[in-house]
Amino acid sequence: MEFSGELFPASWLWFFAAAYAWLLSRALRWADWRRLSDSGQLNLFLGCAVCLLLLWTLRTEIQPGLAWHLSAILTVTLMFGWSLAVIAGSLALLGTTLVGLSDWSGFAPTALVFIVLPSALAQLILGLARAYLPKHYFVYVFINAFLAAGLVAVLLALSAAGLLLLVGAYTLPQLSDSLLLFLPLMFFPEAVLNGWLISIMVGFKPHWVVSFRDEEYLHGK
Repeated sequence: MEFSGELFPASWLWFFAAAYAWLLSRALRWADWRRLSDSGQLNLFLGCAVCLLLLWTLRTEIQPGLAWHLSAILTVTLMFGWSLAVIAGSLALLGTTLVGLSDWSGFAPTALVFIVLPSALAQLILGLARAYLPKHYFVYVFINAFLAAGLVAVLLALSAAGLLLLVGAYTLPQLSDSLLLFLPLMFFPEAVLNGWLISIMVGFKPHWVVSFRDEEYLHGK
């Protein structure tokens, strides 16, 4: 999902820009650059950014200035962790902006709500699942990928609706008849896409997914 900057007052845009700049600096500082020193992992990371860019070109406009598309940020977070997921998502958003699908004024609010926030939520759900649930392949796939992706998609839509209501961009009836009406349609495609991608990768390329280890989730189960 992406915002147009026209939906927000200038003061809000400055706030979004400052918050995003600070969080991006944290992501750049905390990123596992040693992993990307391996050419195979670097190619994988850049390939993920390109795949996000291509996926995000397939979109539909829900309301003027508000476009929806599948995200797959959760998959990238499980593969690389929060920091590199934020960087990959930012590169993909930069690409859609450069080709004219997004506007520059909406870059920061879009990045905050639809890149930084879902990456953080994915990391939080992963941590809770590791702490309180059995370490099993099916738990990992269905909770951390399938269920988490759908839940995050719904939470993001609700967050976007709340933010648009707060700034007065749209009324509740307008959002109820558009964005909120399609919440189930946002849950299932996102859940299926991420669940499918992660289940394939941990089955055939587990070294691509930093949050998955055979010793934890498969051996002895």
